[in-house]
Amino acid sequence: MKIVIIFLVVVLLLAIAVALLAARSGKNAPATGTPAPDFTLNAEDGKPLSLRDFRGKWVVLYFYPKDFTSGCTKEARNFQRDLAQFELKNAVILGVSGQDSASHGKFCAAEGLHFKLLADTNYGLSTRYDSLMNLGVAKLSARHTFLIDPSGVIRKVYLKVDPASHSAEILADLAALQKSTPNS
Repeated sequence: MKIVIIFLVVVLLLAIAVALLAARSGKNAPATGTPAPDFTLNAEDGKPLSLRDFRGKWVVLYFYPKDFTSGCTKEARNFQRDLAQFELKNAVILGVSGQDSASHGKFCAAEGLHFKLLADTNYGLSTRYDSLMNLGVAKLSARHTFLIDPSGVIRKVYLKVDPASHSAEILADLAALQKSTPNS
């Protein structure tokens, strides 16, 4: 009985620590209206992709903690479900986390994902976008999203993300932004 209580207390403390670290990340994230920091990372197919490759398109750059976890899977499935709507709005989805290209490839295959997942194995991009949770013994990308316009400027920053409704939220914001900025 004592071991169970100790275990539960440890799990609770770890959950609190993760929540606090997630809340702290993002305070120095690139701001709305500023140029999005460029990058080059390998995608799930092992090929390098850069943000500049997507000039002329809207980019949904979303950071997520880990392949094959429940929240990350739900978020990815919803982006996949809505992918045709994003494409109609001239938008691409780019997911970023610390797993390598092989893990991302397996995740895409298992979930039927047809958008790019980028391997930020050294967490350099997560750090540049202040989307990193450093748990001491482990690092994870924080669940943040940046909506970037076709000229490379950040138009919306999401630091509090609900994986279940995030894709729909971004689609609504994207529609509003495109309505207010014609020719985008």
